[in-house]
Amino acid sequence: LQSLGWSVIKISYETNRVKRLLNIIGTILKERNKFDIAYINVYSGSAFVWSEVSAWVVSKIKKPLVLTLRGGGLPDFAKRWPGRVRRLLQYAEVVTTPSHYLQKEMAQYRKDICMLPNPLDIMNYPFRLRTKPRPHLIWLRAFHKLYNPMLVPRMVAYIVKDFPDIRLTMIGPDKGDGSLQATKKLTEKLGLSEHFEFIDGVPKSEVPIWLNKGDIFINTANVDNTPVSVIEAMACGLCVISTKVGGIPYLLEHEVDSLLVAPDNPEDMASAVKKVLTDPALAVRLSKNARHKAESFDWKYILPKWEKLFLEVSNYG
Repeated sequence: LQSLGWSVIKISYETNRVKRLLNIIGTILKERNKFDIAYINVYSGSAFVWSEVSAWVVSKIKKPLVLTLRGGGLPDFAKRWPGRVRRLLQYAEVVTTPSHYLQKEMAQYRKDICMLPNPLDIMNYPFRLRTKPRPHLIWLRAFHKLYNPMLVPRMVAYIVKDFPDIRLTMIGPDKGDGSLQATKKLTEKLGLSEHFEFIDGVPKSEVPIWLNKGDIFINTANVDNTPVSVIEAMACGLCVISTKVGGIPYLLEHEVDSLLVAPDNPEDMASAVKKVLTDPALAVRLSKNARHKAESFDWKYILPKWEKLFLEVSNYG
């Protein structure tokens, strides 16, 4: 939007929850005469409070509001707190989501939710057709129990005898719930440490470099929506293997651009990995189709839709 001449005020970079909320509220009030539209992302859990309070403040200063629903846990959260969710969604002139899954699941709380996909700049993701995949797997996500990183060493234990040169690169920040430490401990317990490399979260600009170090991308989440990391892997042409949860079946098509497996099932995921490693024709099909789908998420298609939406919403003011 800034590249098109829009003025954008971004908040908040505070990691402390209380400080973040205070920063958001303070900025909304302080900068009220410098913006025409407020835009808020909505997640479940404690982050929902930020959205609630922020939207309430925006309503009090009578600014048009756009909400985007994110996170695969939002439908379950809404079932527990239907009144809070309905009230929040009614504050907004427009509610969007990057997922057909959330659009469907959240329709009971607001019927006119529109779908706008998560975008990426496709030119930043060099494509390499995986014609003969190596047993080098990439996992890219935050270390948190929602994303089930401990499934990875459990899965590798089923593969290592057939593919002794298997390598796993697990990339992501530690979210502090003990998942990172537990995954490392399990890797050691299973005698797989030499096959693993753990990398802290990397800058966005380096994601394509790290993705292209491998040939197979695995997504182990127990709860999911439309993860950008999966779309990034598709853009690079990795063969994607993912748990079939939440919004994933709306994003990926089994045996067309990915292989979908049961959640928290190491044997099922190991079988899918072996299938990719032993069937070059399948690997080529998954790699080629993944890139083709990822191209539909390019900014050149998505940005005009956002600009049109914001121009329409500005008329509400």
